[in-house]
Amino acid sequence: MVDPGSVVSAIKQARDRRTAPLVLELDLTDGIVETPPADPLAAILSMRRTHLRDVLDGLRRARADARVRALVVKITGGVGLAMAQELREAVIAVREAGKLTVAWAETFGEGGRGTVPYYLASAFDKVYLQPTGEVGLTGIALEEPFFAGALEKLGVQPRFAKRHEYKTMANTFMEKGYTPEHEESSRRLVTSLGEQITTGIAAARDLPPDRVRELMDQGPLLAAEALEAKLVDRLGYRDEVYADVREEVGDQAILRYVARYNRTHALSQRLPQPGRQDVVALINGHGPIRLGRSGRGGPLPTQSAAMGSDTIGAALRAAVKDDRVKAIVFRVNSPGGSAVASDAIWREVILAGKAGKPVIVSMGNVAASGGYYVAMAADTIVAQPGTITGSIGVVVGKAVVNGLLDRIGVGLGTVAEGEHARMLSATKDFSESEWERINASLDQIYDDFTRKVAEGRGLSRERVHELARGRVWTGADAKEHGLVDELGGLDLALELARKKGGLAADAPVRPYPHTSPFERLRPPESSEDRTAATARFDGWGSLGGVAARLGLPAAGPLTLPGSWEIR
Repeated sequence: MVDPGSVVSAIKQARDRRTAPLVLELDLTDGIVETPPADPLAAILSMRRTHLRDVLDGLRRARADARVRALVVKITGGVGLAMAQELREAVIAVREAGKLTVAWAETFGEGGRGTVPYYLASAFDKVYLQPTGEVGLTGIALEEPFFAGALEKLGVQPRFAKRHEYKTMANTFMEKGYTPEHEESSRRLVTSLGEQITTGIAAARDLPPDRVRELMDQGPLLAAEALEAKLVDRLGYRDEVYADVREEVGDQAILRYVARYNRTHALSQRLPQPGRQDVVALINGHGPIRLGRSGRGGPLPTQSAAMGSDTIGAALRAAVKDDRVKAIVFRVNSPGGSAVASDAIWREVILAGKAGKPVIVSMGNVAASGGYYVAMAADTIVAQPGTITGSIGVVVGKAVVNGLLDRIGVGLGTVAEGEHARMLSATKDFSESEWERINASLDQIYDDFTRKVAEGRGLSRERVHELARGRVWTGADAKEHGLVDELGGLDLALELARKKGGLAADAPVRPYPHTSPFERLRPPESSEDRTAATARFDGWGSLGGVAARLGLPAAGPLTLPGSWEIR
């Protein structure tokens, strides 16, 4: 027999749980996934990862939700600078809505490398630090290796050509140190990023900028020193952080991860709507740009995705054909890659605009070289101040390894038919006629790139050349020079898209391609349905094998060199 008292108690508990205050949580230990991977198996496995849209949408919902009393975030070094700025904006909006925001960490870097994590934490009402932790607020540094001396000793001859002097990938292999232009560009990047971080921390912690710089020069700071300097509000362990939060919001508060909170509310609101709703299409392009379909991005941070021209093109065409789509947001997070693939995506952006679908680009941590190419035709480009962008230039080349092979006793026999059959071989230097072909290609790509920038950005060819020449810019500097229109994140891009599409401020956003991981396993039905499955790629064309063997970026000639994730 059912005990009536137990039933009443269970109903009361369920009611209390539905009405109890909420404390939202976010754990950045594993970072944040920008978008589900293209590979279906990896997409299924990544469902447990925290996605950027869930975080941003969840924090936006929380601002107007009376049940949400506080936000608690465990901060580690898992996000880049531009994403940290995106999260800071969302956290500040939650604060302004009257919610308590608390950041905590075991340490903001051990022995340094905690500048970006602390910068993110500074946006919260309260910052907690474990008593044995540190605030590794040490500033921004850019270290760039030069291999010319080592290659010379190995008997390897680098043979590269570029357009122009600021396109620095060739310098990595051909120089023994900075060229004046390379140093100028890198120094400006570090200065701009340092200014953004210093200004942000100073404003958030109510400290003079000069004092923040002084503390930065003294860092890393021990926990007690950071507390005395007013960089943190209290030293404590995790249990003490949560005890303080519960004391402020009440013991009955329920903990809920932001992503889970958002998904639960999103599901509850997906009721049948009268008629067909107009939407904003969201297309995600992440990783090196290549021909073919978007690539395998695994559930682990080390497994990077790739942006395929077929996949992105199909998504843009699908959004154009859907009469419910009134505007498109194209999220770009890419260091570039294949020039031909970048151009194919650029063309689809152009066609979307001609079809009356405004395209708003939202740049992530990096949108440079080919990543800028695919963005330049958009109606509006939105970037964070710390986004790495620009790099409007091109580089191509190879390393000739004959000397190395001779030293280690490797012989090589070759037969060929055609003057340029071995043009890309690592065991033969370029001939004069081969250099002529390379330079013709570089001139054509650079001329085409800069012409399209001028058309898309409303700048003269002369002005574009001044800003191009392969130079990398921060988002803040890019906006000042007209390469970017607005500073902000994905939320701002969606807001602008709704306005340009004539939509309501709360109009829904629909991801494209709009397929589940299971649907991606099916074969495509036509060339308009090229978003299923994955494909092998070679962004350098026939240079790809050589590039891979030499450790060069395999994505192609419009690639930003090195690692540009500022952490």
